[in-house]
Amino acid sequence: MTAQSSATTSTGIAVNDPATASGGASSGTLMAALGVVAFSLTFPATAWGLEGFGPWTLVAVRSVLAALIAGGCLLMLRVPPPERRHRPGLAVVAAGVVLGFPLLTTLALRTSTTAHAAVVVGLLPLTTALLSALRIGTRPSRTFWIAALAGAAAVVAFTVQQSGGALTTADAYLFAALLVCAAGYTEGGRLARVMPGWQVIGWALVLCLPLTVPATALALAYEPVHLTAHGVAGLLWVAAGSQFLGLVVWYRGMAAIGVPKASQLQLAQPLLTLVWSVLLLGEHLTVAAPLTAAAVLVCIAVTQRSRG
Repeated sequence: MTAQSSATTSTGIAVNDPATASGGASSGTLMAALGVVAFSLTFPATAWGLEGFGPWTLVAVRSVLAALIAGGCLLMLRVPPPERRHRPGLAVVAAGVVLGFPLLTTLALRTSTTAHAAVVVGLLPLTTALLSALRIGTRPSRTFWIAALAGAAAVVAFTVQQSGGALTTADAYLFAALLVCAAGYTEGGRLARVMPGWQVIGWALVLCLPLTVPATALALAYEPVHLTAHGVAGLLWVAAGSQFLGLVVWYRGMAAIGVPKASQLQLAQPLLTLVWSVLLLGEHLTVAAPLTAAAVLVCIAVTQRSRG
């Protein structure tokens, strides 16, 4: 990576970012897919983290650790602060991706299984595409929307079936998390067109430090901590993998192939999460998993080939 200047010119901001400058669809798709893989581990890692930390402590500490990584990269590469006109967008990214989604899903996972929580991820691509159409003005084709709705329906049906079809008190947290995360993804994807994606999430994390540092101190004072191998591993992954590195490649991918198409790659995320849940948490899958996976992959292929 090389440091990028955020200075304005008469023609806008020049970004020497490989994914955005080349416009390579294959590279952008790969970046977005790597982000999905990183995100698919978030819920299992959060479940591990909750074995050793309280929900408020886990969210606050993960944000501070991720901010330290991001801040170190920004300082090392001497990246200048973002322009004033980009700060409202960064605030939306911070509120949705850095604070809102991690906190709401962590609170939900105290009483919800990872399978049930995956309903949120199943609906996230469609919600992101809708917000993108409203915020950025993208206009995907009718085929895109049909495939997106079909994929979302398949994922929702599968994950609800996995959770027994019963709604829990955690649903309010999950649906709120869905909305704030979609807003953060949409705004982050827009900003990634004018600055490198890693700087988008990096500055969003750093901007949250005045809130997350005192929140960490307060949470540690009131919530007991029981250090375990699972707890520490889960914390480290959600901080470095989910909160920073995953979002770096995710925003790069969105900048290259567009928010709607990148968001549809997340249709595979709930199924990946369930696989990790089996391997890491000992949960069990039904025979419906491969059938749903095939349906989702078909929907992804259609959305990636459709115009928009």
